[in-house]
Amino acid sequence: MMQRQQTSPVVVIAGELNVDVIVSGTDVMPEWNREKMVDGFEIVLGSSSAITACALASLGADVRFVSVVGDDDFGKFCIAELQRMGVNTEHVTRLSGIKTGVTLSLSTPDDRGLLTYAGSIPLLTPDYIPESLLQQATHLHFGSYYLQDGMRPHWRDLFTRLRADGISTSFDTGWDVSNQWDREGISALLPVTDLFIPSEDELLHIFPADGITHVLDSMLPAVAGIVAVKQGSKGATLRELDESRISAGSYTLTPVDTTGAGDCFNAGIIYGYLLGMRSDELLRFANACGALSTLGIGGTGSLPTMEAVLLLQAGHEQ
Repeated sequence: MMQRQQTSPVVVIAGELNVDVIVSGTDVMPEWNREKMVDGFEIVLGSSSAITACALASLGADVRFVSVVGDDDFGKFCIAELQRMGVNTEHVTRLSGIKTGVTLSLSTPDDRGLLTYAGSIPLLTPDYIPESLLQQATHLHFGSYYLQDGMRPHWRDLFTRLRADGISTSFDTGWDVSNQWDREGISALLPVTDLFIPSEDELLHIFPADGITHVLDSMLPAVAGIVAVKQGSKGATLRELDESRISAGSYTLTPVDTTGAGDCFNAGIIYGYLLGMRSDELLRFANACGALSTLGIGGTGSLPTMEAVLLLQAGHEQ
């Protein structure tokens, strides 16, 4: 049995914050000059970074969140929800005269479409990340490379410095609404990243190819760590340090809402990695975390716990 870390790892997340307005049902596609009825409506905590933070806290990590929000009701809501789910918000700054970001999620049991108002999302800069906080960190993660305009020029220098101090690093790209994909910037960041966690669709936009096998085998630049590619209902694929590949299928559950499944997968990869999991064990742990998140509305409606992950895995093995 692999030795597990006994103390809770300190994970600093330097991320974006927004609320998710979720419209759910089997048919949520709007039609001009027509009105439709939908099955559900929720206002919940959104953003890839925040959902990952809450899932990490639910699994047992000591999570410290760094971000900026507007000095408005949505900003207060984001902070209160993070605190309710066990995430430290001491370093979330409220900015006067700025609106907190909002994402409208049109969600079916199978997929979702997103419309986002950026608001405060691009405004985080290194000035908001205290050095004293970084000195306490075991790991640093961010969840939206393309949305965090204020941090994008600084990630490489920050990751380089952290890894020199023995602090591991990870990031998820998110979707590039500008459709530029910044292959050069991503390629420059990978040599100082311990966990690169894109979706299959995102990876194939950054490195265009016939499939992820081609990308993972021959197209990636120098990569310092592990690459974990989320593939939805197909599961996930992991490229290890020796450049070998393994895949693991998804867990069979009846989804309620897929919002946040990838972010909870991120949390599983990060937490499992910090506990010493590797290879197939790490990939299956992350898949279980992602699957469990689909059982509730919104990214934090059904957060994974260690107990729930173990029960799901035990039932699947049987």
